[in-house]
Amino acid sequence: MTPAPLAGRLDGLLFFPVTAYGPDGALDLTVFRAHVRAGVEAGAGAVFACCGTGEFHALTPEEFRACVAAAVEETAGRVPVIAGAGYGTALAIQYAKLAEEAGADGLLAMPPYLVVADQEGLLRHYTALAGATGLEVIVYQRDNAVFAPGTVARLARVEGVIGLKDGYGDLDLMQRIVSAVRAEGLDLLYFNGLPTAELTGLAYRGIGVTLYSSAVFCFAPDLALAFHRALNGGDEATVNRLIDGFYRPLVELRAKGRGYAVSLVKAAVRLGGLDVGEVRPPLSEPAPAHIDELAEIIERGRALVGSGA
Repeated sequence: MTPAPLAGRLDGLLFFPVTAYGPDGALDLTVFRAHVRAGVEAGAGAVFACCGTGEFHALTPEEFRACVAAAVEETAGRVPVIAGAGYGTALAIQYAKLAEEAGADGLLAMPPYLVVADQEGLLRHYTALAGATGLEVIVYQRDNAVFAPGTVARLARVEGVIGLKDGYGDLDLMQRIVSAVRAEGLDLLYFNGLPTAELTGLAYRGIGVTLYSSAVFCFAPDLALAFHRALNGGDEATVNRLIDGFYRPLVELRAKGRGYAVSLVKAAVRLGGLDVGEVRPPLSEPAPAHIDELAEIIERGRALVGSGA
């Protein structure tokens, strides 16, 4: 049976699970499976395995394939599984093929490793990656992979490229990208991919970007879903209450440490009772005082949802 196109299956909150490690630092697939299973049961719209929050950079090819396969098995077709792919073109293609072998539905194509390429080089890289497998590709704009609007329009013509996830945060650029693609009569899915996307959800919706990845869903799906419902339902009072009392303090805490976009999320998952282990080097763990502050912020967020005021 030919799988349904990925573009038609991406809806709801997008879940980026952390990758679980045991006390010895080795991959813990049992805990990872439990994490994925809990996210799907909580209502995730898709599982993005081994991406930024999942420490793609820290995984061997063998570990990567094992994690993607475990995510595919745990979702059992209920929601799509998208796997990360990155580094230089040759290695990105290798990871893409491993993801395809493991049963993934699509790829999140992360920036090339280290180099700062021009627009033609970026186009060549993503075109080669999209042509290497039968998987549909979402291109991740951030860091050293920032696209001119015309380049995105050209990417939209590449067979297999279905979307652009924006982790750069320039709304002027994103508006021009959306306009350039639309003016060519083309279509792409757009995603708000900033580290805590809820904080900019209202702004992105203003230019038609409604899909977003939620790091909060990893550790507090109840809060993430409450915000998502309010945002989609036009409940500005709840949106603003959660931004002011939960999301803004969380983002301000995240800004206190390098790598906190990953390590703080992983610490929050542990606070919720699932021992997913610590982050691998070169990332490091949050300061104990920051973990205490994190626990207080989560508790405050749940109180805001529970009180409705």
